[in-house]
This record gives sequence, C-alpha cells and structure tokens, in this order.
Amino acid sequence: MGNDDRTSLGRAFQPLLEQHPAQSGVHLLANGLDAFVGRAVSARLAERSIDLQYYMFHQDTVGRLLIRELVAAADRGVRVRMLIDDMYGGESDAVWVALDAHPNVEVRLFNPFVRGHSKNLQFVTRFRTVNHRMHSKTFTVDNQLSIVGGRNIGDEYFDADRDLAFADLDVMAIGPVVPEVSREFDQYWNSDPARPVATLMAAAPAGALDRLRQDLATFHEQKQTSVYVDAVKKSSLAEALRNKTARFRFGQARVITDSPEKLRRNEGWEGETLMSQLAPYLLQATREIVLVSPYFVPGRRAADALCALSQKGVRVRILTNSLVSNDVAAVHAGYMRHREQLARAGVQLYELNEQIKKEAAARFTWLPGLSKSSLHAKTMAIDGTMMFVGSFNFDQRSLYINNEIGILFHEPESSAGASKQFNEHVDQVAFKVQLVDRGHGRRSLQWTGTENGQKRVFDSEPYAGLWSKVMVNAMRALPIDFML
Repeated sequence: MGNDDRTSLGRAFQPLLEQHPAQSGVHLLANGLDAFVGRAVSARLAERSIDLQYYMFHQDTVGRLLIRELVAAADRGVRVRMLIDDMYGGESDAVWVALDAHPNVEVRLFNPFVRGHSKNLQFVTRFRTVNHRMHSKTFTVDNQLSIVGGRNIGDEYFDADRDLAFADLDVMAIGPVVPEVSREFDQYWNSDPARPVATLMAAAPAGALDRLRQDLATFHEQKQTSVYVDAVKKSSLAEALRNKTARFRFGQARVITDSPEKLRRNEGWEGETLMSQLAPYLLQATREIVLVSPYFVPGRRAADALCALSQKGVRVRILTNSLVSNDVAAVHAGYMRHREQLARAGVQLYELNEQIKKEAAARFTWLPGLSKSSLHAKTMAIDGTMMFVGSFNFDQRSLYINNEIGILFHEPESSAGASKQFNEHVDQVAFKVQLVDRGHGRRSLQWTGTENGQKRVFDSEPYAGLWSKVMVNAMRALPIDFML
C-alpha cells in the first residue's frame, strides 16, 4: 500500500489485508444514514488526503454537513480535492470559490459551462459537448478507503428529505481496489474537461472562507442536523470505523470505469467503455443475473444479449422504475420499446410501484428508502458469486455519453445475499410484468402485484393517468434513444 499505510487507517487495515492477500474488503452501505456516516467519519479519520468526485453536490443538510467535515480536515492539514460535474455545479459557485481559497483545498469543475452566458443557450450552441457529463461518484480517504456507488451528495440520497428519497446503494472498500479508484480519480482530475474554479470565475472576496466556516458551524447546531450529527457520534458504524472494527467481506475486486476522454470517440473507444469491460462477466453467467437500474434503456444489442442469456436458461431478473415512479418519462418511453421483446424471451421484469412499496419497504432491507420515492440504486448480482455496484444506469446515456464508475467484486456472501433479498421481496415492492394470452393469437402485457394482501392486476401502466400514458407513448416515436 506504499507509505500511506503509515496512516491510522493504513495501520488498522493492514492486519486484515495480510489475512486476505491480494483481496479487497467490501462493506455495503444500503442505509442512507450509514452512507452519510461512512463519508463523515472517514473524513474525520483522514490524515493525508480526501479525494471526491460527484455529479451533484447540493448545499442542503447532508451537503453542508459534509463540507464542514472537509473544511475541518483541511484545517488539520489534509489535502482535499473536489471534482464536481458542472451540470448543477453553478448553483454553488460562491461555495466552491470560498473552499478553493483554503490552502489545502482545490475545487475543479468537470466540463464547465461558460459563466456569464445563458446555460440554456449553451445547450443549443454546444449541445454535443455540454451533454457529456461526469456521472461518477467516489469518495477516497488516505488512499486506504473508498466509497463508490449511486449516491450523489444531497438529502434525497441519504434519507434526510422528509418527502423524497432515492433507494440507493454504495460499497465501502479497502485493499488493492482503493488505489485503483485513486488512479481513476487522478485521471479525471488531470483530464482536459476538469477545470480549476480559479480559471472559471473571480476569486472569493476577502473573508469568504471564514464566513463559510461560521455559517457551517451555526448550521451544524440546528435541529434538522441532529439525526446526522448524532449518528456520526454514536451509530454502530461510526463506532466501528473509529475503533477500526468495521466488518468487511473479502474477495477479488476491480474498478471498472469509463475514460474521462470518452467524448472524443478515439479509435476503439467503444471497447474501452464501462459496459464493454463489464459485458464479459454478464455473458458468462450460467445461473442468474439480478439487475437493478432506475433507468433501463438497454438498446437493441444489449436487449438481444439479455434475451439470449434467458433463452439459454439463465434466470434474468430486472427491477426498474415504473412510469409513475420514474422521474424522467422519456426514459420510460425508451424502456417500453424493449419490454415485450424481453418478456417474450423469458426475462423477468419488475417495475417499482408507488402503492405497493409503501407497505412493504420496511421488509425490503436491501434497498431501504423505498417508502418515499424512486429507485436509484445501480447494481448487478451474477450467479450468486459476483456483484457490481456503481454509478452506471443500464441506459444509453451511461453506455455512450456519460462517464461512469463501479466496483465489481467476487464475494459470494454479498452477491448471494443480494440475490436472496431480491428473490424474496421484489414481489412485495414491484409489479411483475408479463405477456399474457388474450385469445385469438393476441398477447399483451399485464402487471401483477400484491397490495394489502390482495392480488392486483393491471392491463396498462399501473396508476398512471391518461395524459401520462399518451405522452409517454408519443415519446416512443421520437428518435431520442441515444440520449436516454
């Protein structure tokens, strides 16, 4: 692990890693509160460096509490590097320049918009370039511990929003896979699309960093932060991280990622995409694939591959959002194009349902948070032996446009446990979508689920209003799959 093993985290993990040579340890963070604690406590334990990259970093309860931890780490002499995609980054320009004024903090924005010009107009004049976003999410401390997964930084991803939540999943990792995440971060950090905020906007006014510190300290004491502040102090995960007793499951692991130069489409670029690297593992499946993706637009080639696996006897099960729970109707239109083909080939399709999930979410512990809103986790379990967790949606945007990252790990207990959770509980939180015989040689889709112990069957998109159905069917005719 290099000289970094002299940090407290390095010393703590070294005995575990010596017991599992060449293997990485993984700890799944399915609970939003634990996902926050993992980041906040590891930031407090940092002695040398914190590197993080996110598609979104909101200035809400979770965002501001984490920024407070980053500033505190920097005040201790820890080098903090923040790489934020600029799709929503401009909403926090004042915070970025204030943080960048700290001698131990540097902030860069990925693929930035030109300040002082209309963002909407730039979508018209620079569509190809500004449409390309860094969707990756990583948080690495002292080159010893990394958190990779689907969560952006915002209340809705950490169960801190009273009305809205995204059921999500991260993996906290130690061992050889962590330097791989660090190398990926360095590639992005040093890439041409990553621009220092100092080159994009005026420097922070005098005293901006001190004012930010004071604002964060005041906010830290407010009532809405208490659950998260208390969790950092005394939750079981917080205590385990501080006491260096956190449990990890060990196995071979690798980072799979897109190049930061994906947009350039250099010769052979398709063979370097995340999916091109992940596909061989999926295609080698012999028993089961469990695929969870909030946005599922496989395209013809991937849909054909999934159908072929199913017809070979592999049990392919997919959970995605329904029309009602999907926050992007156009994505559902893209998914609808492939739904009948998949169902005809025996692929088992499940669509999250707003009504069912409210009564069953407490029992679906693999993906807590379902009682409030949409599915957001992006994960796959293969044959009960391998599992992938990352930022990758199984859609055309993640396949060909955005930059993504994930960790693939060979760890049977986690993978088999994920499959078992899915198989036992998916019927309680989602409608099963099947082709049924309507007579006279006609077949059409049917949605079947259970509510309050009673079977419910729908012959069209459940709970969707007429206007929603009309709009999503109209979108199917638009040639926009490449953007979805």
